[in-house]
Amino acid sequence: MGLNTLETPALILDRAALLRNTTRMTDRFRALGVRLRPHTKTSKSIDVVRLALAGNFGGVTVSTLREAEYFAGHGIGDITYAVSIIPDKLERVAALIRRGVQLTVITDQIAVAEEISSRAVTLGIELDVLIELDSGEKRAGVMADSTALIELGKVIHRLPALRLAGVLTHAGHSYQGRSLEAIRKVAEDERLCATTAAERLRAAGLPAPVVSVGSTPTATHGVSFEGITEVRCGVYMFGDVFQSEIASLSREDIAVSVLATIIGHRPDMNSALVDAGALALSKDRSTGAPGLAEDIGFGLVMDVNATRRIDGVTVGHVYQEHGMLVSDGPCPFDQLPVGTRVRILPNHACMTAAMHEAYHVVDGSGTDPVATWPRINGW
Repeated sequence: MGLNTLETPALILDRAALLRNTTRMTDRFRALGVRLRPHTKTSKSIDVVRLALAGNFGGVTVSTLREAEYFAGHGIGDITYAVSIIPDKLERVAALIRRGVQLTVITDQIAVAEEISSRAVTLGIELDVLIELDSGEKRAGVMADSTALIELGKVIHRLPALRLAGVLTHAGHSYQGRSLEAIRKVAEDERLCATTAAERLRAAGLPAPVVSVGSTPTATHGVSFEGITEVRCGVYMFGDVFQSEIASLSREDIAVSVLATIIGHRPDMNSALVDAGALALSKDRSTGAPGLAEDIGFGLVMDVNATRRIDGVTVGHVYQEHGMLVSDGPCPFDQLPVGTRVRILPNHACMTAAMHEAYHVVDGSGTDPVATWPRINGW
């Protein structure tokens, strides 16, 4: 189907932009001698991840066991499940390990380590475990300079059926950076957190072969990766308007958009309606954060080929299946007659893609779909 006949709303993926993004990150870390372990939580698609893995060692990061099972089913055998493990999920973890998958889990709790050890013994498996560190995001993890780090490391190392694999952290607060200097500072803090923790574990006679960091801004702008063994990042593959506004990539390299149709005009409200609402675009409002270049509402409106911005028009409001276009001047109804197709660039690619079952793949701006790539959802 062509873009003018494809049923809307539809998720469009520009393969040419995707390939530029994946190649750039792969080349960066190959030159640095650091393993790139792409995070699949944004794409959730084997077709996308194969491009991200090209030229890399072959391991991935996942945020759900559904992802782990899906990618294992497509032959990926080295997977880090980068969400705190809980004992209730060990049956599924065990099933993957029995299939030959090298599955690594993370924790920051002694009580959890003790429970998963007991469960792993019962299930007849051995678990590789990374200690999660808090490098400043204040979400989860132990502090690199804390006694809790060494205590947890010792517990994991001595418990049956567990292997202490090293440390892992995620500088998600890099998204709050509003300058390259600020993001580089977060990247260096992330590196120092991970390397300090690894050095302290080793000084205590404990193994720490894996020193894992990663977020798209820190991976893109970090200056030094000395002491780091691997980097995990994911949204770099697609990009979005928010990432373009914090300089993780250019707007021209945003690879995902939502194809939508103009379904109505409201001249009395200086607005038009599209058939892409909250369930197609998400309700993410990240570009509304202070300090960014432009608040694009719920999406930035482009022409059908995503080559030209519709001047001043953004998605100002979303309802379940409706989006309301607003303009910073008179609405250009002449450019948006009912039935016209537009492409909407998202605030947050992860959230937008999660609403859809498949990508309609184009191979560069202004081209019609050449393939359909399925993606998986759920947990």
